[in-house]
Parts: sequence; structure tokens; C-alpha cells
Amino acid sequence: MPKERVIGVGGIFVAAADPVALTTWYADMLGVVSPPASYDMPSWWPQPGPLVIAALPEDSSHFGGASHRWSLNFRVSDLDAMVAQLRAAGIEVEVDPASYPNGRFASLVDPEGNVVQLWQPDGADASG
Repeated sequence: MPKERVIGVGGIFVAAADPVALTTWYADMLGVVSPPASYDMPSWWPQPGPLVIAALPEDSSHFGGASHRWSLNFRVSDLDAMVAQLRAAGIEVEVDPASYPNGRFASLVDPEGNVVQLWQPDGADASG
């Protein structure tokens, strides 16, 4: 008999010193729609696609330092265009010079110091 499984991510909740400012930053800079104001309004519906959930060592540089315990990775369709848009808004973005079998990556930091990674999938993870 098959086991029941989750069917997707229903939310990501983070502690923030200034929740309103951080929510607004994600909406303005990355297009992540803010949570609905009431239960009568729909939540953000991201495009279907690959998702990785991975546990990493506590001392991984992926998180940007010991005081940070999580990071976000967002899929994008055009990494270069997103990087240009963010840089035009004054946000520092580091593009990984390597191209990997699963795509290209760039990293930035949100206003509270959390690492945000952008991923343009390729190979087996390319949208299709």
C-alpha cells in the first residue's frame, strides 16, 4: 500500500525583526506576492517546477554565517534579466560564474541578512 505524501510546499514562515518591511521587500524586489489580507483572497500561486529541500551542515557557508539558519532558493526563467533588475534597484547580486548541469545560480542577501539564491534551471530540471 502506498504511503501518503505531501504534495507541495504550502508556506515558508521566517522570523523577522521587521516583518512588514521584509514582506514588502520580497514583493517589490522578487515578485513574491504578500500573504492575502483575508481568507477570502487567494495566496500566491508560484509556477510549478522543481523544488529541492535539503538539510545542510550547521556550519555551511550556504546560509551566510552562523547566525542564519535558513536560505531561500527561487526559480527564475531569465537569470540575467533578474540580476539586472535587482542591480538597477541597488541590490548587490553575485552571479556564480560556473554553469552547472542543473542550471545557473546567483546569490544576494535580503534586508535582514538572509541568503537568497536565484536559480535558472537547466538539464533534467529545466521547465518543459
